[in-house]
Amino acid sequence: MAGKTAYLVGRASIDWRIDRLLAGSLACLLVAQPAYGQSRNTDAELEELIPDSALEQSEAWATQGVPAQTQPLPSGEDLDSSSPLAEGSDFTVPWPDEGPELPEMAELEPDPDLAEVFAADMVETPPPVFEGDSEHVSKHLTLVFPPELSAFPEREEFRKRFRQLSSIENLKGEGEDNFAQLAVRARADRELLNRLLRIYGYYSGEVLQSISGIAPGVDTPKAEDAGKVQFDIIPGTRYRVGTVDLGELAQAGADAPRLRETFGVHTGDPLNSDTIVAERVELGTALGENGYAFAVVAEPELLIDHKRDEGDLTMPVAPNGKYVFGNVVSNLPRFMSSNHLDEIARFHRGDLFKRTEVEDLRRAVLATGLVSSVMIVPREEKSPQGDQPGEVALDVTMTKAPLRTIAGALGYESGDGVRAELSWEHRNLFPPEGLLRVRGIAGTKEQLAGVTVRRNNFKGRDQVLTLDLFANNVVRDAYEAETLGLTANFEKQTTLLFQKPWVWSVGFAAALTSEREGDVDDVQTPRRTFRIVSLPLRAAYDGTDDLLDPTKGFRASLRLAPELSWQGQGNATYARIQFDGSYYQSLGSRVVAAGRVRLGSIPGAPINNIAPSRRFYAGGGGSVRGFGYQQIGPRDTLGDPSGGRSLTEVSLEARIKTGWFGGALSVVPFVDGGAVDVETTPRLHDFRIGAGIGIRYATSFGPIRVDVATPLDRRPGESAIAVYVGLGQAF
Repeated sequence: MAGKTAYLVGRASIDWRIDRLLAGSLACLLVAQPAYGQSRNTDAELEELIPDSALEQSEAWATQGVPAQTQPLPSGEDLDSSSPLAEGSDFTVPWPDEGPELPEMAELEPDPDLAEVFAADMVETPPPVFEGDSEHVSKHLTLVFPPELSAFPEREEFRKRFRQLSSIENLKGEGEDNFAQLAVRARADRELLNRLLRIYGYYSGEVLQSISGIAPGVDTPKAEDAGKVQFDIIPGTRYRVGTVDLGELAQAGADAPRLRETFGVHTGDPLNSDTIVAERVELGTALGENGYAFAVVAEPELLIDHKRDEGDLTMPVAPNGKYVFGNVVSNLPRFMSSNHLDEIARFHRGDLFKRTEVEDLRRAVLATGLVSSVMIVPREEKSPQGDQPGEVALDVTMTKAPLRTIAGALGYESGDGVRAELSWEHRNLFPPEGLLRVRGIAGTKEQLAGVTVRRNNFKGRDQVLTLDLFANNVVRDAYEAETLGLTANFEKQTTLLFQKPWVWSVGFAAALTSEREGDVDDVQTPRRTFRIVSLPLRAAYDGTDDLLDPTKGFRASLRLAPELSWQGQGNATYARIQFDGSYYQSLGSRVVAAGRVRLGSIPGAPINNIAPSRRFYAGGGGSVRGFGYQQIGPRDTLGDPSGGRSLTEVSLEARIKTGWFGGALSVVPFVDGGAVDVETTPRLHDFRIGAGIGIRYATSFGPIRVDVATPLDRRPGESAIAVYVGLGQAF
């Protein structure tokens, strides 16, 4: 009956509104044309709606307005849902009590699992009372953990991770006094905490939240809690790993058990999503390092079973066959040939495929400086047959980089005056990796012109062949020298890309030099011409952890250069020998102690038969800081350095991180000492000491160094302060 009543109310309202609309329309029409009469020959229905008075006295009838309803519309209170519909209604659907009876619904037996759920939902439980250990993430954010550490042993790692990702922490200071904004951030952080709980395997955990002291069961929050957010962490039961399905890993054959062990997730282990992701990477690396060039390790999937408190892990793995290295194919054979790429690579054809070797080759090609980009794609040349591995070629696609460089430098030093340098080079004039460099120096104390030809990666990785022809003029306090020289050197280098424990070099040097020692009473001493042939050799060991900024380990190197010298006073045969050693030790996380020693000797000839430029000197930024360049050692009658046949240097410094500039700035106090003797055995009777302090600013290409030092036993004519700037540590 309610439906019928509602329908009638709607019909009456519509008819009433139509009446008013028609009456108003007619009134307007009649008022607009008062001078004309209305014909009675109208439509029958319309005539019924228009009374005779409206036609006879239209203006008077129009001003009467709408007549009041004789019967008011029924209100909602007057409606009776049980009253029958009016007879003659257009409502033709049978009323339920007049139609066929509906069949009775069969009762289903209750599901015991659903019954437990509905029973739990229907029971009104008070908010849980939780007491635990509070850890303040910040002054406005607190996490409360279970008091027993065993209930949630990942607490510290969990807290640090949450702090890095927290919306409240990342947006602190922005609208903290706005309760609505704080509530939105708190809701986001609560969702974050729940996600973190699931990462660590707590799938039934719960996070309780209170903002500004408002929490379930708290009637009157404290004023000091305003703007503060607290999360109570209830981890619940930690789920464990159920079944582990690694797809087609068994197709790896004899390698399968060993590969399975690299994936350190087993049934019964505590469930941890981070561990699964890390172990997936380990398994992918193991496959790539054991010949499986096209192996695929798909994304892991977890199926959580709350009834067992376990998660079943599925991670499809497809080894796709085992391979060895084949050909290396260059896309620019005239620029950098396939044979040269073979020389750069650390593997040979037939070696077991390793993805790290492919990446090493890519980085080595980039390190040449000849290409701006390089991509290496394995391509199957021969498919595996039974136990025989297949063969893959490596397609190397390179993009050329700019090959020509013009460089220059301009500087001034109080001791050396003005110095300007200019160089031009083409890094691949003689492919592959054949460099030509032309350089020049114009300065107060030195002038030089030289041509260098260098071949990088010559007959092997990081092997360099260098030829250098130069002419220079040097004016020092110790000597003046005009030299024409030729050197050839073949060396095995260490690099930032691959720091090697052992390096070596062999070479040949020939020089024609005209030299003289210091002036006497402004009268130039006579020049002597030396013709020198040398065979320099060097071997070095590097056991440190970093090439530019070591923190532990030691280095040692030995230089030996037999030399034959012809000059006006006769021939001389001698050997220049120099040993360098350094040691580094971390003293906690902020301090590194570093020490250095250098010993040198020139046996075989008296000092007068050795050209001044070939003797030992000490002093300067790479020697004994606090003294000028070559200012330590024996002096002639005018007080100028004359050099010696033995050398001793020691240095000790502490590299202390300050925490400033994000930890990039360090302070380095240091003490250096050194002596030069005329004899071949150091006697240390004129040992000089300098001390000072420096700073280091760490960059991606090594620390920038600035040192300020002073001589501890300064003598007349020596500067009180010396400043040194360079790249990398002093040693």
